[in-house]
Amino acid sequence: MFPLSQSMWPLTACSLLLLLFSSSTPFFPSSEAGSIGVNYGRVANNLPPPANVVQLLKSQGIDQVKLYDADPTVLRALAGTGIRVVVALPNEQLAAAATRQGFALAWVQRNVAAYHPATQIQAIAVGNEVFVDPRNLTASLVPAMQNVHTALARLRLDADVKVSSPIALTALQNSYPSSAGSFRSNLAEPVMKPMLELLRQTGSYLMVNAYPFFAYEANTDVISLDYALFRPNPGVLDSGSGLKYYSLLDAQIDAVFAAMSALKYDDVKVVISETGWPSKGDTKETGAGAANAAAYNGNLVRRVLSGNAGTPRRPQADLVVYLFALFNENQKPGPTSERNYGLFYPDEGKVYDIEFTLSGGGGSSNGGAGLRWREYRGRASGGDSSPSPSSSSSSSSSTGSGRVSASSTGEKWCVANAMVARERLQAALDYACGEGGADCRSIQPGAGCYEPNTLEAHASYAFNSYFQKKGRGVGTCDFEGAAYVVSQPPNVGKCTLPAGP
Repeated sequence: MFPLSQSMWPLTACSLLLLLFSSSTPFFPSSEAGSIGVNYGRVANNLPPPANVVQLLKSQGIDQVKLYDADPTVLRALAGTGIRVVVALPNEQLAAAATRQGFALAWVQRNVAAYHPATQIQAIAVGNEVFVDPRNLTASLVPAMQNVHTALARLRLDADVKVSSPIALTALQNSYPSSAGSFRSNLAEPVMKPMLELLRQTGSYLMVNAYPFFAYEANTDVISLDYALFRPNPGVLDSGSGLKYYSLLDAQIDAVFAAMSALKYDDVKVVISETGWPSKGDTKETGAGAANAAAYNGNLVRRVLSGNAGTPRRPQADLVVYLFALFNENQKPGPTSERNYGLFYPDEGKVYDIEFTLSGGGGSSNGGAGLRWREYRGRASGGDSSPSPSSSSSSSSSTGSGRVSASSTGEKWCVANAMVARERLQAALDYACGEGGADCRSIQPGAGCYEPNTLEAHASYAFNSYFQKKGRGVGTCDFEGAAYVVSQPPNVGKCTLPAGP
């Protein structure tokens, strides 16, 4: 991550995107749900040894990790674990890889072939945010990627290991509205087009480092926090396409898709190689905080793992996400936020409480089936559980250690996730009001909660009734990702959702 990626929204030169690798295949999933990866940065002097980090990843059910180098100690620690790995050829070596095929071959032999397949290296990130690197390495990027791929092919590794390069958001000239998304004129034809062609020909994907936090922090007067954190909101209409967006990330993803489409590369897939939200920041860094970080990352994890990762422009897209970052890194330069993107402290404690699998509790790699409503059908017991990722909202409080605790009131409500497909939302509503036994009399025509007469409003009422009747047990507010828990009273027209049976 470079600080220069703090492009603004809805101004020009801003964008994001996203994607996520399935637990069943090395690259793009054929199943509904995916899995979450993390960026393992090491710009710190107090991190645990790699062997401990591997155990931490396994305990949390995290089976994909992206590195910023190809450190031998880390790669050896990952051997035999089943954790899939992205290694990186640093910017400092880009020029050599671009001009000398022998250098690229030696690099791949030393940093990939020497470890694969015991260490499941699935991709090489050639450089990182090269377009904003002050050393002006842009001209070297695509030649370096081509030479690295040639080296992989020579060693017969190209089928297993893909080549890409994370781009910064400043690669976009326009991003608002999403339908007007385009790459910068000095990059579109000379760089992005040959890069996308290489990705297409090799079956690879475009990596993008995506940070809604930067857009929100720079434009708090026009962007709502709910819109940035995947929480219920009125939505934003794209005047160009007529599509309505309920999350800033979706809008920014679609701006990238639009830019790719303008170059005729609709078939190239996209991965979010970095995204996250800081748990702490300077005074001027509006929105930085543990509760907001928990809401952003928690809601995003649940959305992706429950198979709801498509966007309005590409509703069937498989979206793959690498969260940034595994640890707080105390030696990173820049504002306070740069040192506080970690999901974990160096002592391996969580900075805030979110889960990385839908089954709750680390170690599961079942694709998140554990909380799906078709399987639980309200049978979960135990009453009020620990806060779900979605409940970490602005009403959460921080403890002295910086960890996030639940709302002091203990009240929770279950609301519809407006970002899922309408068919899925309708199916969940039908189940709640039918077999699920929710009290749906108040949303019948003429009844007190019939208005607003929208699918989302009616579903929220039904989901909440089911959730409260089941004692707010684990798994009773999920409906295959069509619902999530909030800890502030939701606003559904003039109708008040009950906080108890």
